[in-house]
Amino acid sequence: MKTTINRVSEFLGQEVTIGAWLANKRSSGKIAFLQLRDGTGFMQGVVVKAAVTEEVFQLAKTVTQESSLFVTGTIVEDSRSPFGYEMQVTKIELIASAVDYPITPKEHGTEFLMDHRHLWLRSKKQHAIMKIRDQIIQATYQFFDKEGFTKIDPPILTGAAAEGTTELFHTQYFDEEAYLSQSGQLYMEAAAMAFNRVFSFGPTFRAEKSKTRRHLIEFWMIEPEMAFVTHEESLAVQEQYVQYIVESVLTNCALELHTLERNIDALKKVKAPFPRITYDQAIDILKEKGFADIEWGEDFGAPHETAIAESYDQPVFITHYPKDIKAFYMKPDPERDDVVLCADLIAPEGYGEIIGGSARIDDLELMEQRYQEHDLSGAAYQWYLELRKFGSVPHAGFGLGLERTVAWISGAEHVRETIPFPRLLNRLYP
Repeated sequence: MKTTINRVSEFLGQEVTIGAWLANKRSSGKIAFLQLRDGTGFMQGVVVKAAVTEEVFQLAKTVTQESSLFVTGTIVEDSRSPFGYEMQVTKIELIASAVDYPITPKEHGTEFLMDHRHLWLRSKKQHAIMKIRDQIIQATYQFFDKEGFTKIDPPILTGAAAEGTTELFHTQYFDEEAYLSQSGQLYMEAAAMAFNRVFSFGPTFRAEKSKTRRHLIEFWMIEPEMAFVTHEESLAVQEQYVQYIVESVLTNCALELHTLERNIDALKKVKAPFPRITYDQAIDILKEKGFADIEWGEDFGAPHETAIAESYDQPVFITHYPKDIKAFYMKPDPERDDVVLCADLIAPEGYGEIIGGSARIDDLELMEQRYQEHDLSGAAYQWYLELRKFGSVPHAGFGLGLERTVAWISGAEHVRETIPFPRLLNRLYP
């Protein structure tokens, strides 16, 4: 019977065959311990000299790291292993021998590992992070389906910037200028006017020359948009969504969290509703914490977000930022024109902003005024303006950065470990 590592619990006491790679091994005179991986998980295979042919035992002792094998044996329980099972090997068939595999069990520098990212993905830690990423993706689809959202795919090639910035990747679209999308949000607003509750999930690109542990050039965003919804109602959806994906990882990725030595007690504290503070209150907190030079009207950087997060043991919303440091489409507070109805969700433990969201301007006259203030091209944005002209409604939405969220939930130090093939300021290979 051929099976995979993630299904061996179904074959306790039975003999099965698994196609696998040799992740590592150790041996004594009479026993060889093979650390096997097959893409679905990791498991130990025990080869006892007295129980196999001499040919099989010699192969077990000499086979090289990352060689591919068919391994046959009986599945038994192993209480010493977090996985809970191991194989008592009876037969090994070599498929392909790996020679001089570059990533050995010793320590390697980050640049070396990034140069070999195509191979580094095979390691136990990277495998665990990618499995958590996959679980967050699955939970995302489950949550929004449960909440009545329709998935709509925005274009990746666009004719203008979503937020009027210059940090765009330029390309030529036949005889006109085009850019790689930095957000699908504007298109999601159009979709919300057709489908009410929508979300997108796709790659976005920022030509931002940043080298921090929180930044990537190419990353994935989940961007919901909701018609007939207030800013407060949007905040409720955001915290319910974040709680849902954290609980999904805790339930389905216990082994991966154990592999990463993640403090799951910290994740168990993530329960809605989340604490909320205004931008004004955040400024006061920062001054109390020693950021004497911070002035009202300045945007927050990583040190500021980390300092604020230290006061909380779960994500915290910072609301009502100054209008002048936020995007043109954000709706002003009706009681205070110098701030907008927006919020950033700051993850605990120093992982920074994972969500940015706001109520959107739904008044045609105000949006036309914003166009003038931000010097936006009427031709490029005419379709967006028409959303306010033809049946405008109150609406709101947000964007969650997948990689930062994976980093926080998995406990990864750098976002470059949370995407299969990261694109950084100095890296386009492999």
